[in-house]
Parts: sequence; C-alpha cells; structure tokens
Amino acid sequence: MANLQEENNNVEEPKMKGINAFVLMFIIILVMSALTYIIPAGQYDRVENNGRMVVDPESFHYIDSSPVGFLQIFNSVHLGLLEGASIILFVFLFGGALGIMQKTGAIDSFIKVMASKFGKKEYVLIPILILIFGSLGTLIGSAEDTLVYIAIIIPLTMALGMDAITGFAIVMLGTLATGFTSGITNPFNIGVAQTIAELPMYSGMSYRIIVFFVFYLLTVIYIIRHAKKVKNDPSKGIYGKFKPEESVEIDLNFKMSGRHFLALLVLLANFVALIVGVIKFQWYISEIGGVFLLSSIIMSIICKMSPNKMAEGFISGARDMVEGALIIGFAQTILVITTAGGLIDTILHFVANAVSVLPASINAVGMFLLQLCLNFLVPSGSGQAALTMPIMTPLADLIGVSRQTAVLAFQFGDGISNMVIPTSGVLLAGLAIAGIPFSKWFKWVFPYFAIQTGLAIILLIIAHVMNYGPF
Repeated sequence: MANLQEENNNVEEPKMKGINAFVLMFIIILVMSALTYIIPAGQYDRVENNGRMVVDPESFHYIDSSPVGFLQIFNSVHLGLLEGASIILFVFLFGGALGIMQKTGAIDSFIKVMASKFGKKEYVLIPILILIFGSLGTLIGSAEDTLVYIAIIIPLTMALGMDAITGFAIVMLGTLATGFTSGITNPFNIGVAQTIAELPMYSGMSYRIIVFFVFYLLTVIYIIRHAKKVKNDPSKGIYGKFKPEESVEIDLNFKMSGRHFLALLVLLANFVALIVGVIKFQWYISEIGGVFLLSSIIMSIICKMSPNKMAEGFISGARDMVEGALIIGFAQTILVITTAGGLIDTILHFVANAVSVLPASINAVGMFLLQLCLNFLVPSGSGQAALTMPIMTPLADLIGVSRQTAVLAFQFGDGISNMVIPTSGVLLAGLAIAGIPFSKWFKWVFPYFAIQTGLAIILLIIAHVMNYGPF
C-alpha cells in the first residue's frame, strides 16, 4: 500500500484556510474579559448535598463586580493551563504511548489488513466503527480518551480513498454526538445529573436506547453521504495535515507478521482493560494513560524494539500532541475569566428565569436550549450537571416537566453542542491532531448539528407528552 504521507504529484495539496484555533481562543478570551465590565456579577450559594457542593436555586444575589484587568487576561492563560493540567498531561502521555505503538509497525500492518479486506466494503466498515465508538461514549462516557483513535482511524479512511474529516467524524460524532449525548449508562453526565435530580441511577434507560439508535442512524447516513462524495471527487475532501491521494494501491495479499498480530492482541487487551476499569473500578485519565503506556511498552518488547527506539517513539508522539494539548489550556482560560468575573451564575440566573415563562408544551425545549447555550461556558458534562441540575430540578417541578425529561434536556444540550463550540477542549484537541481548522469543521458539521438539534426537540416533546419518568 502506498505511503499515506507521500505527496501525489497529480493532486494539489489543499491550502489550510481559516482562523487558527489559538487566535480564535484569544478573541473569545478578550470578548469574555470585556463582558466582565458590562454584565453584573452574581452568585448562587453552594450547599453540600450527599457530599457534593450544589447550587441553592433560591440564593441568587448580586455581588461586587470584579472586572478582569488587562494584565489579568494574560495571567489567566497560565491559570487555564493549570486548570487543564490533568487533561493536558494525559494528552502528552497517550501521545507518547501512541508514538511507541506506531514505531512497532503493528498499527500500520493493521491499517494495511483492513484496507485489503474493506477496499470494496468501506460502507460496511463505517457503520461498524461508529457503533463501536458510540458504544464507548454511551456506556462508559469516553471523551478525552478517544483522541488516541484519531491518528489510527484517519489513515485507514485515507487508505480507502476517503478524507481526513471522514475518519475524524467517525471518532468524534460516533463517541460524542451519538454516544455521549444519548448517555445510556454514561457516568459523567447521566450518572451525575440523575443523582442530583434524586432519580434512580440509570432509570429511563429504555428511552435512551431509542435515542442512541436515532442519533446513530443520523451519524451513519451523514458520514457515508460525505464519504461517497469524496470517493467520487477527491477535490471535495478535507484532508487536514494529511496529503490527499488520488489513488491508493492496496495489496490484497498483504499478510501480517506474527509479532505484529501479538502486539495488536495486546492493544485489544488494552481496550478491554479500559472498559472494565472505567466501569468497575472508576478509572479516569491517570489510569487510562498508565494502561496505554504499559501496553505500548509490552508491544515494543514483542516487536523487539530497543529502549532507544522506544524513547524516540515516545518523544515523537508527545511532540505531535503539543498543539492539541495547549489548546485545552486556552479553552480553560475562558472558564477562568468567566468565573473570576462572576459571569456564569448571572447568565444562568437570567436564562433560567426566561425558561420558566415559556408555554408548558415547550418548557422542556426551553430547558434544552438553555443547556445548549450554557455548554459554551461549562463544556464539562459533570461540571454542567453540578451547576445547572440543582436549578433545573426544582424548575422542572414548578413548570410541569418531569425530572427525567429535565435530565434528558441537559444531556442533549451538553452533548450536541460539543460538536460546534470553540470551548470544547476535546474537540479542539482532536482538530489539532487531525490538522483540521475549526472553521472548516464548523462549516462541515453545522448541518449535522442543526438536524440533531431538530431531532432532540422532537424526542424531548415525545418525552414530555409521555411523562418520561419515573417522575
């Protein structure tokens, strides 16, 4: 199979246009800093509830304004990097581990085998991969840990004559837009939200399974439709930092070596261990990063790599993650500034009051739109649940919306907007890894976002009509 990074003389490399992610982040930082001088600062009191600090919905009050000063804007960048340090370091760690795995040649062999087997069956492969990533998102709440797959899936889709955005969308739309949003047993959004709303853990699962398959079908159709266009006309593709190839030679007789096969079994065991660890032992990014590093070392030993080669692979892989890691810190800077300026609670207070005056038939839709907007400020699923559900829960009781429907509105608002907001660290880190400008991604994914938003509204109205419960 031809090298995916080899430039084809007959195809002109696409020019990377659009606003650089760091420029976009800094513009938003300046805008939010300016708003600290315009929007009055406010605050809800926090009280302890079952060991968790939650918002007292009756306690909102204005506080002295604390506008962000000129020097503080730049100081906040360092604070944002500190706030995102755990995820940033995780990105470097799994980048280094992936670098070692790539040095073994096992992943390249896997891509060649898949390309040979699915050279004429790519439209079977896409639904299978989306189902796998969607299951990871909906069952165990995979998010940051999916970044490692981007560098594996994109070369595969490129080998099959598609583009980088096809591979990127398989991972991101599969895991986040399909899986994380439906949250069948996602501990990070549905688990936290139902706990705060005092609902039985994972209750209402049957309806969320229906939601999952509705979003799954949307994702499959949307990505395959784009893949067909690129297959027919490669000039319509978006290739990011990869080189487009008009044609790729696929060796239909390619055979994988025994060492590479054993190394891939280790990689498969790694994924199984992650699923068990997250579900049974509540592993998070430290454990996930550690398991990836251990797996990469075992794979390198099987493939007879020298220690120096391992180190070179680790450094190379970590180096490739610099842009993606740093952008997470810049996204956190926005949250540092809005918190320092007392804006988050004020915005929450006014928008929550606006929802309460909507007609009863669309109250749930109003709650969804509120959550959709708030995710710009609080892109963390568990963080947004902890911030908003203590207010949305009593609000739901007052306006005749079941608490389960209120949780569903939170899920949709939190998950769907993750594909378009420039404060989503996972999205921006993934785009940086793929080399796809945010502006190009936004233009490509916006129709999907609009369709999914429409489906979410329909699903919420159905949930409201059937009094989605138990209460």
